[in-house]
Amino acid sequence: MIRILILALTTLTFPLSMARGGEEEYYRLIDVSVAKAATDSRSKNWKPAPDGLALEVGGLALLDDSRLAVAIRKGEVWILDGVYDDPPNNVSFKRFATALHEPLGLLYHKGDLYTAQRSELTRLRDVDGDDVADEYLTAAKGWGVTGHYHEYAYGPKMDGDGNLWITLNIGLGLKDDQLKRIVPNAALGYRQGRWRGWGMKLTPAGELVPVCAGMRSPSGLGANAAGDMFYTDQQGNWVATNSLHHMRPGAFFHHAEALASMNEPGSTIDGVEKVPSGLPLPKALQQFKQLRPPAVWFPYKKMGQSATDIMLDQSGGKFGPFAGQLFVGEFTQAGINRVFLEKVDGEYQGACFPFRLGFASAVLRMIQGSDGSVFVGLTNRGWSSLGRASYGLQRLVWTGKTPFEIKEMRAQPDGFELTFTQPVDPESAGDVDSYRMLSYTYLYHATYGSDEIQTKTPSIVAAEVSEDRKRVRLSVDGLRPHFVHELNADGVRNESGQPLLHPEAYYTLNRIPARE
Repeated sequence: MIRILILALTTLTFPLSMARGGEEEYYRLIDVSVAKAATDSRSKNWKPAPDGLALEVGGLALLDDSRLAVAIRKGEVWILDGVYDDPPNNVSFKRFATALHEPLGLLYHKGDLYTAQRSELTRLRDVDGDDVADEYLTAAKGWGVTGHYHEYAYGPKMDGDGNLWITLNIGLGLKDDQLKRIVPNAALGYRQGRWRGWGMKLTPAGELVPVCAGMRSPSGLGANAAGDMFYTDQQGNWVATNSLHHMRPGAFFHHAEALASMNEPGSTIDGVEKVPSGLPLPKALQQFKQLRPPAVWFPYKKMGQSATDIMLDQSGGKFGPFAGQLFVGEFTQAGINRVFLEKVDGEYQGACFPFRLGFASAVLRMIQGSDGSVFVGLTNRGWSSLGRASYGLQRLVWTGKTPFEIKEMRAQPDGFELTFTQPVDPESAGDVDSYRMLSYTYLYHATYGSDEIQTKTPSIVAAEVSEDRKRVRLSVDGLRPHFVHELNADGVRNESGQPLLHPEAYYTLNRIPARE
């Protein structure tokens, strides 16, 4: 499932820093329940665990301070107890629900569990309190399902206003009977099921509302600290590389076939008469007025190959120095990346950073526990990933040691300001030769993915260290809007002479701040 994009992987390459050891010194992995064999669960040679449970995690929800609800791809929801134990030798499993159609999300809301199946958002109710669902209720429906394998539905996640959000995959290359279930009289001749490639929300009043469109494989969604909702997309046709987007009414992101539903009642997008293809993104944005750039691009392979879930660190420091930032799952490289966001002229943009590799399988779902640790749901069936297993559940725990990292990267009218997790050595941090920068953009086109194009090397002309030695102001010649600005700070040292754990940062500079 859910590398919901890269079709086949024959080789994997990584930047040296992402392969560097040391991450485990700061963030430790605990196996809660991990498959003993790496064999895919669709293989002829695959056998389930001794208890018969293939924990291919599709959704996670906290129930209380000891129990975790887990949706699995084979159509069940299980309640696990003892998941915080270290080591977790006495985890118990109880099946809560069954006969679901590949649930790919889970939310505990007002005493009930909600999950997105292929054709509906389902509310699971335990009426008598025995930890078994007694009622399976349709909370929302109304999107199309043609029968194509790629028509996944994800969610729900809740925003700051109490809306429940879901995202819907595009079908790829529909044919035969699938074409009998597409949107009739679809806009621009595109062939898709109704609302495919859209983000939708279920309001507290029970109304299902289409909000935004242009998604290809939006397997991750989540709210930031302000309560605004975001989703991740994965490289493919119309999608240059993995990306993070702010979902809001009327926004169109990139995948043109989602416009099949543009003329449907309730659509928030109109007036698209032609979709340009083969243009650099900055030029496409000029010609295609409904098109909105991502808040953050994840440069391909440098920052993973298939972005998944979004998790806000709400621990208040129990998970290290990154409280309030977003963490984004990575399927193919079996890891987690980190995102810092800011608003410039009212629009989100920001930087992504490597964070942690080495999970047992593809990371699909994450949720923060009551103690600040993070439960990580794994499954790689259908797409390749690094790791020693095909599925499982792990817990990521901060050891209490603070890594030396670039914590934040903020845009300035003439460059960037870096904030570090530890005081820097002023000599190395104040030396412009400690830094290197590239900038590049991508092609907006119907073809699968894009190379980095129009690459230039901006000049870092000054590096000014703050009095507290926690910040460095970089003055840069050659900033370009709608370009990724890739920074490498491998020359910077902290006060003890140690290098950065991850010296790379990738800032998506959609707007250059105005001078005050």
